[in-house]
Amino acid sequence: MTVTDPALNPNIPNVHAEALENQFGLADRVVDEAALANSVSRFRDQGLVLPTFAQLADPATFDHAEMVGDADMNGPDARNLWRVHWYNDLAGGRVAVPDHIVLPPSLTGVESPIIVAFGDRFPMITAHKVLAAYACLAPRVVTGQFDPTRHRAIWPSTGNYARGGIAISRIMASRGVAILPEGMSQERFDWLDRWCENPADDVIRTHGTESNVKEIYDACNELALDPGNFVLNQFSEFGNHLGHLTVTGRALGHVFESVRDASGRDLRLAAFTSATGSAGTIAAGDHLKDTYGTRIVAVEALECPTMLENGFGEHNIQGIGDKHIPLIHNVMNTDVVVAISDRATDDLDVLFNSDAGRAHLVDRVGVPAAVVDTLEHFGFSAICNVLAAIKTAKLLDLGPDDALVTVATDGAALYPSERAKTLANRFGGDLDAIAAAEVYGRHLAEVDTDHMIECTERDRTRIFNLGYYTWVEQQGTPFELFEQRRRQDFWRGLRRYVDVWDEMITEFNARVASG
Repeated sequence: MTVTDPALNPNIPNVHAEALENQFGLADRVVDEAALANSVSRFRDQGLVLPTFAQLADPATFDHAEMVGDADMNGPDARNLWRVHWYNDLAGGRVAVPDHIVLPPSLTGVESPIIVAFGDRFPMITAHKVLAAYACLAPRVVTGQFDPTRHRAIWPSTGNYARGGIAISRIMASRGVAILPEGMSQERFDWLDRWCENPADDVIRTHGTESNVKEIYDACNELALDPGNFVLNQFSEFGNHLGHLTVTGRALGHVFESVRDASGRDLRLAAFTSATGSAGTIAAGDHLKDTYGTRIVAVEALECPTMLENGFGEHNIQGIGDKHIPLIHNVMNTDVVVAISDRATDDLDVLFNSDAGRAHLVDRVGVPAAVVDTLEHFGFSAICNVLAAIKTAKLLDLGPDDALVTVATDGAALYPSERAKTLANRFGGDLDAIAAAEVYGRHLAEVDTDHMIECTERDRTRIFNLGYYTWVEQQGTPFELFEQRRRQDFWRGLRRYVDVWDEMITEFNARVASG
């Protein structure tokens, strides 16, 4: 066996070609023809057709009515595969530009426009992680690595990716298993109970909360001993990186250009902020940097400052992960690191979703009511991303012609149980006008530039090296492959796989239809 692309990986011994395909999902050929034939037969029976990455990046290239029809965007309908993109409205219809909001200085306290794209328009799970799940599973299917007739898809996550995996598995005629920490929001488990055919077997709750990623890996390694289980690890599956680079990156660029054109000013896209989580979404920054010269800002929880301080801890900004550096994080392309406290995200979630909080923002602060109405679409990580954007604007001394872009990965609808805890523990069960003013004053009125760094080459190297302990020592990643990721030509070279996979998806669909 030879390395898939020697030009891409000239220093990797041939013995590691199998790891590229199996461990990282970087196959550009049919690995198992029998498995592929089983998938073709299964998909033909189910009437399934797969979208290409190019189509998800630009949904104007296909007919929405033809491919989606009357499919319920919140139901297990295979036609929802054609909604796994940023161009949906809340009702599941197609929009010309991804839904977004430009946050004004009255809310953010900075002159720079902060653009937020809404992730709760994605189908089935109302979160953008369904894109990551599709980007991981679809290449495994069309390369003959995942066989839906004999494999269970294992989805390790701290929440939304596991839900996205269950949704994608179900509508792609496969069985999925969700692995997530037991301390995640009750709404996530309620959703899984509704979507899993057998929740007792297909929802595995590991110890801890957001900070306990290793426990998830341990559960995956145990399950992987059964050849019938196929682990799709978002933290090391390069389909996650490439899906967001291609689909999310282009969508955010389109949003920025729309805002720039509407502004009548020569805006520049100065920065992109993204909580790292699995480091899938932050891959959009690679596209934005190449296209607009945008700085990439990696965000984490202050209570667990892994990138910032080699630190550890526990926090409640659900969905962003910590205590390790994902293998698919292009660390050496990161420009700024920011840490945000979960105290801020918890409290602002209450402010944004209470009568007293919204009234304070409108009546006392002067935020337009139309802007305040959109805050229900900001989940914990969205609030985290916005706070990071404000801090970045201040750190970099950005002005009114310097735009920042970020994503609201999910909405507040996923956190009522967490909100109730915050209200009970900090506000005596209810947020009144005085408490609302205090929350605004503490967390939004005077955002500072503490707990952030502009990365030097030494900072990037330090953060990159942290990944060694997880990926080489614990998870058995070949050292040469781990090291290859320091170079930008490695990451740029990965991009060719998207075109290869799109060709294979097209060929796969043709085989499905030919029967």
